[in-house]
Amino acid sequence: MGEVIVITSGKGGVGKTTTTANIGMGLAMMDKKVLLIDIDTGLRNLDVVLGLENRIVYNLVDVIEGNCRIKQAVIRDKVQPNLYLLPTAQTRDKSSVSPRQITKLLESLRKEYDFILLDSPAGIEQGFQCAIASADRGIIVTTPDVSAIRDADRVMGLLEDNGIRNVHLLLNRLRPSLVRQGDMMSPDDVVEILGIPLIGVIPDDEAVVIATNQGTPLVQGNSLPGQAYQNIVRRILGEEVPFLKTDRRKGLFSRLFQH
Repeated sequence: MGEVIVITSGKGGVGKTTTTANIGMGLAMMDKKVLLIDIDTGLRNLDVVLGLENRIVYNLVDVIEGNCRIKQAVIRDKVQPNLYLLPTAQTRDKSSVSPRQITKLLESLRKEYDFILLDSPAGIEQGFQCAIASADRGIIVTTPDVSAIRDADRVMGLLEDNGIRNVHLLLNRLRPSLVRQGDMMSPDDVVEILGIPLIGVIPDDEAVVIATNQGTPLVQGNSLPGQAYQNIVRRILGEEVPFLKTDRRKGLFSRLFQH
């Protein structure tokens, strides 16, 4: 039976969809059969990040409403044959799908895939409730700013209330120079505030913008963010990839990553 991982956040714009695409691609590169499901009805973006926006015929809402079969709506990635996408509707609202319907859908899909990643809407409305309804594991994406961390703390509590105990933190858009100056919280600071284990840190890098615009996930390349996503994938698969602990003055990334 496949594992369902919800990738969520309390605040929009923190990189949740980019994270979903890169983790999904990374798992597929490790010979896992992976399905990505965009749960953010009305605001879908996962297809764009993967460069699959021109191949959509049917979507999640069509499947739920019985307008097509699941296989008609699922799209295989152009480059990675182990990666599949089930997009959502762009012209419907979040109430078009219920948590019960998503749970039923996932029951039938778990048998076909090793991992199912759910790109959850930010916040706590019905779309979020759909995404967490049947998840086995949660990854909370946040940036190291006060408002995003506060919202992440709220989402963490909601995941726990829903019975999701296996929750990890992914810290996005870290700027080492600001951390060294004392103008941005460090990964250790954020972990201490939220009290959940860290699964990875993604540096703020122009490679992220370029990859997103090109529809090419970072994890396929050798940029620092791409290597960071590769390490996150290895941790999801159970490997112990240590976070190096050295003096911050020797360079923040020397203690964050081991490539």
